[in-house]
Amino acid sequence: MADLTTFDFALRLAVGGGCGALIGVERQWRARMAGLRTNALVAVGATLFVLYSEAVGDSGSPTRVASYVVSGIGFLGGGVILREGGGVRGLNTAATLWCSAAVGVLAASGRLDLCLIGTAVVIAVHLVCDRADETHVRALLLQGLTGDGLAPTGLRVGRGAGETTDLRAEVVLTGDPARSLEQLIARLSLVPGVRDLHWHLDDTPADTERGAAAV
Repeated sequence: MADLTTFDFALRLAVGGGCGALIGVERQWRARMAGLRTNALVAVGATLFVLYSEAVGDSGSPTRVASYVVSGIGFLGGGVILREGGGVRGLNTAATLWCSAAVGVLAASGRLDLCLIGTAVVIAVHLVCDRADETHVRALLLQGLTGDGLAPTGLRVGRGAGETTDLRAEVVLTGDPARSLEQLIARLSLVPGVRDLHWHLDDTPADTERGAAAV
């Protein structure tokens, strides 16, 4: 006879799904690949699988089921990893789905306190890592602006809406810099932290391009 009551089942499922949703909200707010719905579903699925093993009364089954959940999430995470050009995208998304499954397993085990702590740590890690995108994108921008026909004259950094950072570069154009600009835009567009890219020409005697990248 299983010891898991209907109330315990509903409580653990709600906490597991809620913690997955919290991780998803943070990801969706930052316009990442997997948002609220995906992370919440992964957490709910992991919670349900482990809860089923407890509901049938097999005391040794939850641990085995948890290991199967880890393997299953590995296949799911592999589906979001994409290779683009010389880089790879989706590694952070796959790792986030893995963490959402982990908090679901913790919730299903009844350790709701550990589930909440794990969720807080996952969100905190994302907040710290996302702020590092600014330095990385700024370095790529300055490196790309050393191309033929481009002469950077200034770089401004400002806080945009929410947690975004606006990087604005002023560049003096000589000759035909179209190829250098296209290569720079293409390279920056592959960086996960970049949300928007645009540029325009000032109507001045010496053409000046103003480029902006939102991180």
